[in-house]
Amino acid sequence: MCLALPVKVVEVGAGDTAIVDLGGVRKEISLALLSDVKVGDYVILHVGYALTRLDPEEAQKTLALFAEMNAEMNAELDTAAPVMGGTAA
Repeated sequence: MCLALPVKVVEVGAGDTAIVDLGGVRKEISLALLSDVKVGDYVILHVGYALTRLDPEEAQKTLALFAEMNAEMNAELDTAAPVMGGTAA
């Protein structure tokens, strides 16, 4: 399964590289497939490469959906934990 994520460019480096931020996690990526990427742009990131620019509003909607899914998943795990975490007799 492949997953591409919207990330915000926080620094453009030398040699087709950039630093991006996703929820406080920063990572160096390749900009080799794009041109004219600027700080503040949102790009779609897949396996370390920026594939395309993304409209900031669409990026925010997608990131909000990911945050909502994460919250729901954590709530389900919190509810299931007592059942799954039984003790051996």
